[in-house]
Amino acid sequence: MATGTPQPAFVLVRPQMGENIGAAARAMWNFGLDRMRLVAPRDGWPNPSAVAMSSGAGRLLDEAQLSEDIAGAVADCSWVLATTARPRDMTKTVYTPEAAMAETARRIAAGEKVAVLFGPERAGLENEDVAQANAIVSVPVNPAFASLNLAQCVLLCAYEWQRATQEATPVVEALAGTEFAAQHEVDHLARHYEERMEEAGFFFPATKAPAMKLNLRNMWSRMPLTRADVQMLHGMMRQIVRWKDKDAD
Repeated sequence: MATGTPQPAFVLVRPQMGENIGAAARAMWNFGLDRMRLVAPRDGWPNPSAVAMSSGAGRLLDEAQLSEDIAGAVADCSWVLATTARPRDMTKTVYTPEAAMAETARRIAAGEKVAVLFGPERAGLENEDVAQANAIVSVPVNPAFASLNLAQCVLLCAYEWQRATQEATPVVEALAGTEFAAQHEVDHLARHYEERMEEAGFFFPATKAPAMKLNLRNMWSRMPLTRADVQMLHGMMRQIVRWKDKDAD
């Protein structure tokens, strides 16, 4: 059964290849969308090729609503968007996918039902199709190569829908079971290296030693070290010293 999450319906108009329908279903389900509607698929419905390509999103295909025309597919919707990559010479508001999904989210939150039309693979939606929509979604692509695969276009809009409706942390530090080192741990590491490098005669000549030590301390403070990093660097220096002493023996 479809989830109860309010969301737009994605309407594939006269899709030609079952593989692209399946890939579109997979793209939708990647971002939590499960309201697929099909208008007159060329190779009939159901389509085994669509199921094979859906890769775990077959439920969307099982529950997809089949219609003979656009009017039937969007009859229950109050706002309809048409995706297109080329100018249509029509008086309609044109949205980027980001702006379109933000407006879609606003309308759905207010209780409206919204549909997004995606055209067939060969040439996209016809002008007669676009004329039935309230507004246009146009992806800012390379004008010299504006053609988008059906599933790619679905993926773009599905991604923008998720961005419009879910908070995502822009940057996450994956610490893999450790945590950032405390200042006293970094200071201990810095002193460890400074002492061993002093013994090795690294700080030469003496007139440059203070600046060299300052630069070394500054390097440690700039590095976002974890406790695991600090432990490994201590171990590296200890092993270097052991190896030096072993050679001396």
